Amino acid sequence: MTTKSRKTSPKSASPIGHKFKNPHLLELALTHRSLSYETNREALADPGADNEQLEFVGDAVLGMVIAESLYRLFPNSREGELTRLRASIVSRRHLAAMALQFDLGAQLRLGKGEERSGGRTKPGILANAIEAVIAALYLDAGLPAASAFIERYILEPALPSLHNAMDPASTFSGAVGDHKSALQERLQATGQGQPQYILTGQTGPDHQKRFHVEVQVTGPDGTVTRLAEAEGATKKEAQQEAARISLLQLPPQRPDASPAESALESSPESTHG
Repeated sequence: MTTKSRKTSPKSASPIGHKFKNPHLLELALTHRSLSYETNREALADPGADNEQLEFVGDAVLGMVIAESLYRLFPNSREGELTRLRASIVSRRHLAAMALQFDLGAQLRLGKGEERSGGRTKPGILANAIEAVIAALYLDAGLPAASAFIERYILEPALPSLHNAMDPASTFSGAVGDHKSALQERLQATGQGQPQYILTGQTGPDHQKRFHVEVQVTGPDGTVTRLAEAEGATKKEAQQEAARISLLQLPPQRPDASPAESALESSPESTHG
């Protein structure tokens, strides 16, 4: 089964709907270093034997396209806000999630060891591959083809959360790809203290760990309130998810509310019991 998946023709099974004039570019974009190493150990001396060079190019193209799109979509935003928006879109986490949406992992050409360790679902490998695919499109058909791919598969799915993050009335206001920071700011604004993330357990084999995290906040009187718990493939992912759930459970903060009113409105019920 593994051998068959590695021999799949990228030209005929392209997940991106583009017919390459130079199919080798797509093949290279989907070739992980582990395969070139196992196939030919001398390939390690050849920087062009896998997708790492293309990843470098794709990262630059992705950043430029996203920067221009955000400039047009959010004309009233400051540089710092646009920088945070861009960072959330080009993050490894978002790129890997988008790669999974159109099953890019199934197209990867991996070495046997990486295949056995679950490489087709590893966020780092998927994110690097999607950047390499962007470079392949750019080199094969120019910026319009790369931009169309980026807008369809990377930018558009993120737009609802970006608009929510930029809406002062939204529950996720300020959570530009970072729910932990948004939760911390929200709790500080209402005088509820700093959130703490407690690792409560982990499950699964080494290559597919699931981390369980609980977020707590200690009030001025020393009362510990458990806001939410969540799990993720990494500790950071679990913490972000726990923060996201916590934000959903807190009442929206009225823009005209005084600090005292905000603290009262945002206090979880458990603090009163």
